[in-house]
Amino acid sequence: MSSIENRFFTVKKLIPKNIKILVVSKNQDITSIKKLYQIGHRDFGENYVQEMVVKYQKLPKDIRWHMIGQIQRNKLKYIVPFIYLIHSVQKIKQIKIINNLALKYNRIVNCLLQIKICDEKSKSGISNQEAYDILKDETYQLMRNIKIIGIMGMASFQELSKVQNEFLYLRNIYQEYKKKYGHHVLSMGMSRDYLIAIKYGSTMVRLGSSIFG
Repeated sequence: MSSIENRFFTVKKLIPKNIKILVVSKNQDITSIKKLYQIGHRDFGENYVQEMVVKYQKLPKDIRWHMIGQIQRNKLKYIVPFIYLIHSVQKIKQIKIINNLALKYNRIVNCLLQIKICDEKSKSGISNQEAYDILKDETYQLMRNIKIIGIMGMASFQELSKVQNEFLYLRNIYQEYKKKYGHHVLSMGMSRDYLIAIKYGSTMVRLGSSIFG
């Protein structure tokens, strides 16, 4: 068994079975992804459209691909035919394009709204009010080929108390949206803070360095 597989099983033991592990495979080669695929893992996340498309073409088609990075609107057409979940939706214009493309391919594309929960410039996202405006938008409510099923957020590289407050803030938004809109995905927590995120109600953690090293 390789070090990648060993690290995966070590991490998996720490995570409750009801929480989905999304392996962040950006910058990883096909061989590394195959090692995890061969032990039964199916959910992989990418940041860049071109890299994802190449991997999709070369790897088994039952892999569930997640787009966790920002996407230019003109590149959505390359992933909508096969994407499992888009984590980084922030604008109604994006939603309209995804819906139109999904209609073309006769499928429903699930998405998360990315909400900004910290003040670091490197972490993008929209405000709670902007997310609420999207969800109550009449145009979105009439769409049939896109479905927002939850929210995503990234905590800061700050002290523990600040990270906890950021996760608590996102959890409170999620609980509100769960009641109003039936959301069932709260994607928060990465390799450095996933155990904290789990304590605050995350349903999906995004792990890269803790598995690939």
